[in-house]
Amino acid sequence: MFKMAEFRAFLLRGNVVDLAIGIMIGAAFKGVIDSFLADILNPLVAAAGGKTDFTEYSFTVNEAVVTYGNFISVLVSFLITALVIFYLIIRPMNHLQARRQSAVPEPEATTRPCPECLTEIPKAAVRCAACTAAVPAVG
Repeated sequence: MFKMAEFRAFLLRGNVVDLAIGIMIGAAFKGVIDSFLADILNPLVAAAGGKTDFTEYSFTVNEAVVTYGNFISVLVSFLITALVIFYLIIRPMNHLQARRQSAVPEPEATTRPCPECLTEIPKAAVRCAACTAAVPAVG
């Protein structure tokens, strides 16, 4: 049976809302990158090569036309998007995680290896339970 309250709880969970916002921002950002390429970068590169548009670059092999300009344009779009995501999202998140992890102290070990048989024994032990060797006390 369909329960509206359960569905609402699923939709309002943090991960779903964050994912939806991320997708919307990503789509808007892709529009900005595509506009940058189409309106600024492609005309500059094309002007240097004597064409009206960078996507018109092509070559012919046995009557087959290979249009590599559009592929390069899409590749540049991908690289710019990846660089921006890396520097504006991934690096700051890694930095925050590293700071969070360094703030948590390592728990002190409660065991130590027996010098004779290398079995883990409690720190306060003066004799190994496995080999019965006398071990020095640790204070």
